[in-house]
Amino acid sequence: MTGSRSPRDLQVRVAASPEDVAAHFRVRHAVFVAEQAIFTETDRDQWDDSAIHVVAAVGPIVVGAVRLYALDEAGLWRGDRLAVLRHARGGRAGAPLVRFAVATAGRHGGHLMIARIQAPNVAFFLHLGWRTVGDPDEYRGLTHQDMCIDLSGAPPAFSEEGYAWAFGAGSPAA
Repeated sequence: MTGSRSPRDLQVRVAASPEDVAAHFRVRHAVFVAEQAIFTETDRDQWDDSAIHVVAAVGPIVVGAVRLYALDEAGLWRGDRLAVLRHARGGRAGAPLVRFAVATAGRHGGHLMIARIQAPNVAFFLHLGWRTVGDPDEYRGLTHQDMCIDLSGAPPAFSEEGYAWAFGAGSPAA
């Protein structure tokens, strides 16, 4: 899979090499453990085993990361752990990371992507075409908003209403 470049020589790509995967986890650790203290020792969980890990790099330096994974066979995907190193946040790595994740999930047959977004970042995601779902709530001590975006090729009847369980409102229908 090829990456994409922005005018500032930012390359976004799937973390395929061991070096990219390690850099992906370093960025997440720097943001979610060291900077924001959302997690105490690590932000890694069971989803990392099957997730597609994506990195954003300026030259050889990885400055951003996001992961995405399918939640079901009907095309529901989750994007999460979007992180950009503090010193690189002015370099506009966030939008290319989100767009790459959305496009990648769509290419893998996804119809809807969901994410839990920290409250200060909701306007950013709205600008990128995402929509809010439900009311904000607390997650690990910070206010978050569930959001979603239709992926390419989504059938007209495919909507978040059928996936309340994915937003924590119960279990999936049998």
